[in-house]
Amino acid sequence: MALYMIGDVQGCDAALGRLLDTIGFSPSRDTLHLLGDLVNRGPESLAVLHRLMALEGAAHCLLGNHDLHLLAVAHGVRKPHRSDTLDDILQAPDRERLLTWLRHRPMALQADGWLMVHAGVLPQWDATQVLRLAHELESELRGPEWGVFLHNMYGNRPDHWHDDLRGLDRLRVIVNALTRLRFCNADGVMEFDTKDSAAAAPEGFMPWFEVPGRKTAGTPVAFGHWSTLGDAGRDDVLALDTGCVWGGCLTAARLGAQAGQVERISVNCPQAQRPGGTT
Repeated sequence: MALYMIGDVQGCDAALGRLLDTIGFSPSRDTLHLLGDLVNRGPESLAVLHRLMALEGAAHCLLGNHDLHLLAVAHGVRKPHRSDTLDDILQAPDRERLLTWLRHRPMALQADGWLMVHAGVLPQWDATQVLRLAHELESELRGPEWGVFLHNMYGNRPDHWHDDLRGLDRLRVIVNALTRLRFCNADGVMEFDTKDSAAAAPEGFMPWFEVPGRKTAGTPVAFGHWSTLGDAGRDDVLALDTGCVWGGCLTAARLGAQAGQVERISVNCPQAQRPGGTT
């Protein structure tokens, strides 16, 4: 049995199929953990969802910002972006089944010692708190008032965590950290404008995983979302968005038998979009 983590697919179903063939994936034997952004920007978002749904218990899929964007567009909360490629899902005969499946996906996972999120975690959170806060979001998305949450999900404020946050402000900080975070300062104040590499950190900010005293520093963390990052250069974090939709690669990480042992396997991807859109 092998456990694989896979970065942002973003609707590139042909690349996903080639990657699964390359690693020799068997749903009866192996387990996949996909780190969010299953859909959008690539040409085959509907096929990606159908493929992953058919894998049932063999594929565990996190929600990313593009997956939440799909839910918001479908619910009438957001207008489609000009670079969106979501029409095949929105017009599918089984649209409601697809959307229901999607909003019941987790926001964070932990398996084989690895904490998995789409984007990042704030320095004040340890792994246990990340999973607990993720569960708060999951309960909201799966509950009867999930549309109210979507209507209030967007915005950059509050821009940092404190324990007495309540209601929609609390949920907004959690969702922004888990699905949008790249840079923050030493106090955990988030910065959302910069989407370039770690070298482009604004003054006073740093990649979230470089914050001194980060409470998840002792826990290996795997994430996607940051296609311009490259190798994070650390043993305790694993960045797996390798820019498939931009003409890069789609990458899987196979966890080895020993702690910290990871093998990367990638397939090249045709460019589906030119860089420069909103992520």
